[in-house]
Amino acid sequence: MDYPSRLIENAVNQIAKLPGIGKKTALRLVLHLIREKQENTAALTDALNTLRTNIRFCSTCHNICDGDVCSICNSHKRDRAILCVVEDVKDVMAIENTAQFNGLYHVLGGVISPMNGVGPSDIKIETLVGRVSCTPCEIREVILALSPTMEGDTTAFYINKRLKDISLKVSVIARGVPVGGDLEYADEITLGRSILGRTLFN
Repeated sequence: MDYPSRLIENAVNQIAKLPGIGKKTALRLVLHLIREKQENTAALTDALNTLRTNIRFCSTCHNICDGDVCSICNSHKRDRAILCVVEDVKDVMAIENTAQFNGLYHVLGGVISPMNGVGPSDIKIETLVGRVSCTPCEIREVILALSPTMEGDTTAFYINKRLKDISLKVSVIARGVPVGGDLEYADEITLGRSILGRTLFN
């Protein structure tokens, strides 16, 4: 693609590095920013610089926060007996949006993936073990809310193995056919797990 300016080309190349954005979308965004008032573009730049400079991670659960401890860990309204283990911050947001969970979280920051050179020591498993093995400990159940992939299952298996000598319940989120989905379009693994994980009809 030919650009009328190196400045535009550089901006497009940087924006195209963002996930889900190709060169054409990046070019549309750059041209939009050029047409915007300069103060609006400056406000966006300031917001991004402030984000990178000041963003912090909770010292307890590793969720994104503004201070040392996130609002979820600080809340007295949360059920401190249940701990939900997730891969990434976006998973915390997804679960919170359901309004069905009122416990605490632990963000691993990834999953075990030998193919990508990610081992147990590269994610936040040790701090998880430390949280549930301290004395006294309020946590009675750990929910492994990891994606149903080979890497997610490997990580869940490893965590379960690390926690087996600790007196607490380890559970996984239910897996099966989505609401509104047709059985004929479900893959064999999902359908098989749905049958194995069947519940009583209420």
